[in-house]
Amino acid sequence: MKMSSHHYLSQSLLLLLLHSSLLFPPTAAYDPEPNQDFCVAIPDSPNSISINGFPCKPSSSVTSDDFFSTILSINLTTNDRFGANASFADVLSFPGLNTLGISLVRVVFAPAGLVQPHTHPCATELVFVTEGQLLVGFVATDGRYFSKVVGAGELFVIPMGLMHFQYNVGEVTAAATVAFNSQLPGTVIAARSLFGSKPAVPDVVLSEAFGVEEEVVKQIRAKFG
Repeated sequence: MKMSSHHYLSQSLLLLLLHSSLLFPPTAAYDPEPNQDFCVAIPDSPNSISINGFPCKPSSSVTSDDFFSTILSINLTTNDRFGANASFADVLSFPGLNTLGISLVRVVFAPAGLVQPHTHPCATELVFVTEGQLLVGFVATDGRYFSKVVGAGELFVIPMGLMHFQYNVGEVTAAATVAFNSQLPGTVIAARSLFGSKPAVPDVVLSEAFGVEEEVVKQIRAKFG
């Protein structure tokens, strides 16, 4: 049966589209793509339904102040047990970030200050050291450990969801600005999640997982209240 030129053209276009989709797959976004210019969040909106993001403030009531924040200028102390402190410019503290897929954190470290091993389930992290020197490291899913001492003006990237930490190896205060490709990257601190959860993870599970006696698990758990 002879194929019409119109039918042949349609099939050719379809094959071209299929071929293009294999060569150039759609880019995966970690946060949903916005479908409007902005959506200033109402994080504490009462009785709002649960959605992937926050309800939007009416556009007519949005002002320039909704796109401005001083949260990273807060004076941070480092007198806690780990010698590190942070201020978060995420959607919870800066509602103008809602649906925009970005957030920032400013972290300061006393000498030997530590940001404990943790993960961000929803974002890749880019660490920009602004003062001092930090040992930054992460562990990949195959168990390999990657790390670098990062100095002022230098960068280190941590892939999404991997366990990582930052530690001040210098003798002076260090600081970093950290960028995320999510409005709310989420933070899961390993020790606190395992030993400080409510309700508690069973002692026998942690005992088996870490190869220690249950009494050791109880001693560690006591440090997390």
